[in-house]
Amino acid sequence: MQPRARQILKSLLILLPVIAISVLIFIYQDSLRRFEAWGIPGIFLLSILASSTVIIPVPGFVLACTMSPIFSPVWVALATGVGAGLGEVTGYLAGYSGQVVLAGRPSYERLVTWMRKYGGWAVLLLAFIPNPAFDMAGITAGTLKMPLPKFLLFCALGKTLRMGLIALTCASGIPWLKSIIAR
Repeated sequence: MQPRARQILKSLLILLPVIAISVLIFIYQDSLRRFEAWGIPGIFLLSILASSTVIIPVPGFVLACTMSPIFSPVWVALATGVGAGLGEVTGYLAGYSGQVVLAGRPSYERLVTWMRKYGGWAVLLLAFIPNPAFDMAGITAGTLKMPLPKFLLFCALGKTLRMGLIALTCASGIPWLKSIIAR
């Protein structure tokens, strides 16, 4: 088998499970709510699953907001933030499989330049900012072959800081901000 054909096959073998996981999580998202009854470990698992989707949005931040009045906001922030960081591995793996998906798009090219310049700090900032297109950052980090532990550390830290802000806000009962976050 030629090297180009091998690369395409490798990309497909990585992308197909990522897409399948995304579709299954989207389809069965209501059934996954039973994990909430498991407390903090259930919240952690739900957060991983919510962030495992690529392209199809599943609002994991709603979990932090709804669970923080019930459980300690600090534990909710850690469970949802670290879980969300781990779930983003699917986007990273999609990028690691090759540049085929996003190459040539101006937004992607700008992100590549920014990631090369700032590395993990770019991942942290993008993970902290409420950003429905964070998958593109994970894909870019994978494409650039950023070491997975570095990606996970900065991603989990950024997501934990954001989820902490959301959890503390919702736990304190600021109704107008809670309604904005839950949308």
